[in-house]
Amino acid sequence: MKKNKRKTVLIVLLFIAIVVIAGIFIIKNLIDKLEVSLEELKDMEIENVDISKIPNGIYKGQYAQFPIDVVLSVTVDNGQITDIQIQKHVNGKGKDAEKITDKVISQKNLQVDTITGATYSSIVILKAIEQALKNR
Repeated sequence: MKKNKRKTVLIVLLFIAIVVIAGIFIIKNLIDKLEVSLEELKDMEIENVDISKIPNGIYKGQYAQFPIDVVLSVTVDNGQITDIQIQKHVNGKGKDAEKITDKVISQKNLQVDTITGATYSSIVILKAIEQALKNR
């Protein structure tokens, strides 16, 4: 009877060890993917779209770069961006980046400084605005 108990305990411990080791590999893989993705964002350029040539209307834009995802709409009236509405912003700690829409509207272009502490989300929001205006 003691042998069976011992065997069962060893099997359970072995199973736990396998699960823990697999979990470590999965987490490391996710962290590596996140680091690569965020490094790509740092090097990304935002095109300055000539808004004066865009017809009046509301344009939908979307951009995702793991782990950030943005869906928004941009309203253009008389060659100017008059409103930007964010419908979705998966951001982690980058919620403050949503303030960048006010900068874009007031400076009338996409060449604005990112929001300190929310750089990655700021870039993704700018890319979504760019996509909305380019792919209208």
